[in-house]
Amino acid sequence: MEEANLMVDGNAVAGRLGEVFVHEMTSARVACDGCGEVEPLGAEHAYTQAPGVVLRCRHCDGVLLVITQQGGRHLLGFGQLMWLEVAENP
Repeated sequence: MEEANLMVDGNAVAGRLGEVFVHEMTSARVACDGCGEVEPLGAEHAYTQAPGVVLRCRHCDGVLLVITQQGGRHLLGFGQLMWLEVAENP
């Protein structure tokens, strides 16, 4: 089968993302692309005294995640976040 027949637009992932981001996120595990360490998101270092939130790796201080709000929208930058694992039923 050709690749063009396998591809759809990004709207196809909306339902899956909606399933992921309704879960308790502090127990979600994150992997740092800078040092390779894996920790629960709640164990990482959060800096909240800015217009947004910066989540840094507790091992190497690499920026894992930046969250800001602007014009009624949430903006997420994933920096050195290699992957995010969310358990369906924690």
